[in-house]
Amino acid sequence: MAIVTLADAKAHLGITDTTDDALITAKIDASQAWLEQMLGYVIATEFPDTVPADLVEAVKQVTAHFYENRESTVAGLSILSVPMQVEDTIRNRRHYSWADNA
Repeated sequence: MAIVTLADAKAHLGITDTTDDALITAKIDASQAWLEQMLGYVIATEFPDTVPADLVEAVKQVTAHFYENRESTVAGLSILSVPMQVEDTIRNRRHYSWADNA
């Protein structure tokens, strides 16, 4: 279950038309799946009542990144990561395990 609605993602992106609705919906799903893989849990299962705002923001930011940067490479541009963003949210919310899997 997506924790970010299409309307919320479009507001975050500043998009008002419906041309890319299917594409944005797919980016929301991909973003949440990526974030959950990094976190080590399903967000809606971990937080069944209220999803923390930082996780919702992280899904919106990754969705925006996936939407704006649809290719695996970028040429001719300087790109940098904004401090205290998605990576910090993952670091703070991730489930870590050092259990012996042997």
